[in-house]
Order: sequence, then C-alpha cells, then structure tokens
Amino acid sequence: MEPLQLWGGVECTVNRVHDMFKDQLIATGHDRRPGDLRLFADLGMQALRFPILWERHAPDVPGIYDWSWTDSRIQELRELGMRPIAGLVHHGGGPRYTDLLDDGFAAGVAKFAADVAARYPFITDWTPINEPLTTARFAALYGHWYPHRSDEHSFWLALLNEIDATRLAMREVRKIQPAARLVQTDDLGRTYATAAVRDQAAFNNQRRWMAWDLLCGRVVPGHPFWIRLVRMGLQARLEAIAADPCPPDLIGINHYLTSDRFLDHRTARYPTHPSGRNNRISYVDTEAVRALQPPPPGLEIALRDAWDRYGIPLAITEVHNGCTREEQMRWTVEAWETARALRSEGMPIEAVTSWALLGNRGWDRLLVDEGGYEPGAFDLRCGVPRPTALAAVLKSLASGQEPHHPVLAGAGWWRRNIRLHHPVAHRPAQLREHRRSWPRLVRSEQGLLITGASGTLGRALAAECRHRDIAHVLTSRAELDLNDPESITRALERIRPWAVINTAGWVRVDDAEREPDACFAANAEGAERLAAACDALGIPTVDFSSDLVFAGRLGDPYVEGDGPAPLNVYGRSKACAENRISKLAGRHMIIRTAAFFSPYDAHNFAAHLVAALRDGRPFRAARDQVVTPTYVPHLCQAVIDLVIDDVWELRHLSNGTALSWADFGRALADACGLDGDLVEDCDGAELGWRAPRPDAVPLASSKGALLPPLHRAIEHFAAHLAPADSEPGRVAA
Repeated sequence: MEPLQLWGGVECTVNRVHDMFKDQLIATGHDRRPGDLRLFADLGMQALRFPILWERHAPDVPGIYDWSWTDSRIQELRELGMRPIAGLVHHGGGPRYTDLLDDGFAAGVAKFAADVAARYPFITDWTPINEPLTTARFAALYGHWYPHRSDEHSFWLALLNEIDATRLAMREVRKIQPAARLVQTDDLGRTYATAAVRDQAAFNNQRRWMAWDLLCGRVVPGHPFWIRLVRMGLQARLEAIAADPCPPDLIGINHYLTSDRFLDHRTARYPTHPSGRNNRISYVDTEAVRALQPPPPGLEIALRDAWDRYGIPLAITEVHNGCTREEQMRWTVEAWETARALRSEGMPIEAVTSWALLGNRGWDRLLVDEGGYEPGAFDLRCGVPRPTALAAVLKSLASGQEPHHPVLAGAGWWRRNIRLHHPVAHRPAQLREHRRSWPRLVRSEQGLLITGASGTLGRALAAECRHRDIAHVLTSRAELDLNDPESITRALERIRPWAVINTAGWVRVDDAEREPDACFAANAEGAERLAAACDALGIPTVDFSSDLVFAGRLGDPYVEGDGPAPLNVYGRSKACAENRISKLAGRHMIIRTAAFFSPYDAHNFAAHLVAALRDGRPFRAARDQVVTPTYVPHLCQAVIDLVIDDVWELRHLSNGTALSWADFGRALADACGLDGDLVEDCDGAELGWRAPRPDAVPLASSKGALLPPLHRAIEHFAAHLAPADSEPGRVAA
C-alpha cells in the first residue's frame, strides 16, 4: 500500500441565498492571492481539492467562460507538484440561469465538465458535485439555500439531478481523459435516537448513503427507498441511473464533530433548542457528541461503515474543526492516526485532507447571512495568510514525522465531559467503549507557567487552560517573586515551562501616583528580570501592557507602531517595561489591552455597574474618556492561540469598538436587562481619580482583529452573568 498522503483544500463554496451569491474564495481573499498555492505546497501536500466552479466561470451566459484565474493557478499547481482534484459545483446550484431543480441542470454541468476537461486534459481526479446529499438537504429540504424549498419531493429531485450531473460529467471527462477518477465526497455521520424516535433514526441512517448508492446503481427494487421514490413519480429516473451507474473510484468521507446526530423525543430536556417533527412525533435533533455517553465512535466508525458497505477505496476529504488552536491540531492528528490504524488492518485509505486551509467566513451561520471568521492552517485576520501551529502539524505529518507540541498532550473537547451540553443520554455500547481511555497524542512533561495567581487575568488564563486541557502552573508571589532573581530561577528550573505568561504586577493606577517606585519595581524591573531569566533558558514570554501608555491626543485609533507618551505613573511603568523587554534578544510578546470586563470577576467596571443597577442605584461613568473595552475570556483565548502559534511580537488586543465609559455602561445595562437611565454621564475629572487619564485611547491593530466584536462580547457577558442573589464575583453553575 502506498504511504498515506496529505491533501488540502480551500473552503470554496459558492452558494446562492435568494438573489445573492456568496463566494468563499472572495470572502477569504484566495481569489486574489496566487501566492497561497506555494504556502500549501510548502506543507508537503500532494494534492489539492481545487475549485473550477461553474458559477465563477460562466456566471451570466452558458458557454462563455473566463479561464484566466484558473489557467494561472493550474499552471502553478503543476509547477509546485500538487495534483488538482477538480471540483465543478461546491454546495451551489449552478449559475443564475439554472438551479438544482432545473431539468437542464445535469446537462449544464456535463457541458461545463466537457469544456473543463478539454482545457485541462491532464487532470485525472474529479469531484463534479461536492456533497450532493448535503447540498440537496440544505437547499431543497431545509430551505437554507436557493431554491429554498422545504419538501421531500424537491429534496429527492435535487439529489437525482446532482447524481445525473455527476454521471454525465464523468462520461464527458472520460472521453478526453480515460483514466479520470471520480472522487465522490459527502458528509457522513450516524444518527442515534431514543426508542420513541428510532424509526426516524433508521430513515436518516439509510438516507445518508443515497448519493453513493445511486452512483453505484444500487437503488433498484428491494432497496429501502425504492418504493418511496417510485410513489413520488421518480421510477424512470431511478431506472435510468441504475442502468448506467457511475461508481466512485474513491469515496471521500467528510466527517465533522457534529456529523453524528442524536434524536430525542424528550424535548423538555432541551429548553433552548428548537424542535422538529415528522408526521408522528416531535423531537430534538442535536449533536450526538453533546449528549451521548459514551460518546459516538465518530470518524472511525464512519470509515468502517463506508468500507463495509461499498468495498471502494477511501479518502478522508475534509478534516476541519472550528475551534481553538490546540483543538484544531488534536482533531487533525486524531484523524491521521485513525487513518493509519485502519490502513494497518488493510483498509485502503489513500489520503487525509486538511480542509479550509485558509479558514472560512460565515459557516457558523450556514452561509445564510454574515457570520464570523474561523482560521484554518493559516489565519487571515492580519491581512495576509499567517501560518498557525496547525500548519506545522501538517508539515510534520506530510514528511512522515510525528508532530510535537506540548498542547497535543491534552485531550480534545470531544473526549472530555465538557462536551456535554445537554442531560446525558446513555448509549448502548460494548463494555470496552464505556471503559475506553483515549491515548494522548504526544507525551509532554512541560506546561505553561502563568504568574499572578491573585489577579483577574492570571486566574482567567489558568481557567482557559483548564478548559482547553493545556498543562499549566499558576504561581503566586510566594512561588515566584519578580523582585527576587533567585526565586525566578528556582521556579523556572522546577517547572520547566515551554512558555511563560506574566500577568503579575502593579494594577492600581491611582495608587501608583503615590508609590511610583513600587509600581516601577513590579511593572518594569520585575517584568524585565523575568524576561531576561527566560531568555537565558530559551523560554519565550508574554507580558501585558496598557492603553495608558498613550496620551490620547492622536485623533485616530492607536496601532502597534504608534509611540508611547504616557500621562501617568502607571502608563510610564508599562512603557518602560515595553522598552526594556523589546531590547532583549529572546522571543517576547507584549499585549497592549484596555478596560477589562468579565462576568467571572467582581473587580471591574462592568461588574460594579451591574451591582449598582441591580440595587436601583445610579452609576456615574465618564462621558469624555474613550476606551476600547476588552472581554477577558476573549482576550485569554486569543493570547493562548498566539502562544501556541509561536507568535512573539507587540500586539493590540481588544474587542475593537471605541466608546466612552458612559456609553459602554448603557450598552451593558441594555444587554443585561437593567435600567440604562441609571447610568449618569459625568466628566472624568468629577470621579476623583488621582492619576491623569487620556481623553481618547482607542486601540486598533495593524496586524488584524483577533477578538470578536464588542457586541458579541457584551452578549456573552450578559448570558454568563451570575444571578442577582448569588455570591458576588461567582457565576452560577
């Protein structure tokens, strides 16, 4: 058996919502960055699922093509030694002049395929229609995408049109390239259910195979869906397909952590989850991994099921996890190890495909409307593709080496109890599955060292590490004293961290005016002392600075290249620390941030405001001081991702929106359902602060916004706020 190959893919969906086409190649900027292909090749990929999409090449007039983009990219792919796997329709329904229910859809795809093959006769791998079953469900059964139908007949008609399009397209391609292979992809997962909904689960578990069953000519009398489709008037279509099948040469399994579903008739157990129904019973359809115990077997069983059913060689054609960095890495390595284990049993799995190499935009909203961005092996938020730690993992896998990163020693969220968002539903399974322990992907004795056990940020970073199963040590002054060089050395030698995040220091802005020496000793001298000691051991560090290093007279948001000009002692201490650490020779990250708020800590502006408004007390807030509030949980997520990615530079991190403290207070009140009229505007000078504050210090970044927008942060704050009668500073479980 040939070695396991690493393939890649760029999220390339062109879908239609009403009259608007949404193009992921435009959304991620890949269509205007030819240099991306070299980045992929440098990872060691042997093939790339490559979009030659009908909607992009002939958007307005059939047969009138613009080949310029594809010509240049295909030529570069060949020069780079990456084999293209040509995709012609990816979650779409064709250009504006057709759709999935159009009688001419299949012939249109076939004509386009013939023209593509004539232009690029050397292409041997083809996926004319990506995920036909999934696309038919989303467009014709659920109504998310054009033609926005929601009935079963439309669903089956759309699927049959896609299958005919695939058969006819491959017929045309093989006239030009007889060795052409059909690489047929679809999302594959199992449906589990309570006994009351077992018939619906059985239906779903049969339906999941229909695209491949049709292509293989299996939907004939005796097939579980034959009678159902015949009664819908589709017998002639089924007979024509069965008489001229087009079995895949390679079955592409796309399996996500949410692909396995669980149907539960006990809808009251899911108070915030919408329920659906068939013609007999209402039920909730949710992610099986979020409810079942033990968790579903997932990717391994999907591959086994497909091989047992068809006996056709397999590839894992999409591996992606929209999650934090280490979880993306863990999921990729787990998929690779699963493929290797099954290959050792003789199962012919050709490749594992890292999907969404550039991430995607809007899939959290199913591409129906604007959504968020999630990175892949490359992060686009800085304006150009920045390799993440996932890219290093892929490069290791492609070269036959074991990936090594300390965070791989943790278990993915899908292997831990944090995965359970709903009441547990026990899944019948063999005893070994109940007792199964998941091996760690790598062995590591190292963890992160986080200083500042008594501070908001230190505790929040430690909580984030616990949630992400990242080994760490949170130290207090008794364990690591920034003013004591020997204490620092002892702690570093004892803990042997792979990185240090320093959150210790002086935080009392007004008291610093009375005690400048103590403030400088903690924030500048101590921070430099720790960073220098880490340099000597080759350990990178993170330190935190503040918007108060600026004078507030710029008139525009401050970015990383703007020079500090602090107005108060605290700001001067942070600017001094920045200057001293930047002169060291090692790897150091400095994060400038501002105006912390969090529902998990009682000592911040937002918590004080909520406490006052809940009591019916007025709350004064400055109208003449502009800041960019920063939600601590979002900050911690971004910082740890940057550390994992080995990024060591000056960064501005905030939730991006500049507003006055008073306007921030009213936004918080509105989100929390409190009386915003109790927020009283005042001048900052009236609040009795000893330290002078700048008028406007909005933070922006020339390196990309890594945190979600402020309105999302405020929504999260309100959703996770402790009830009014709970212990202050605590969040109810």
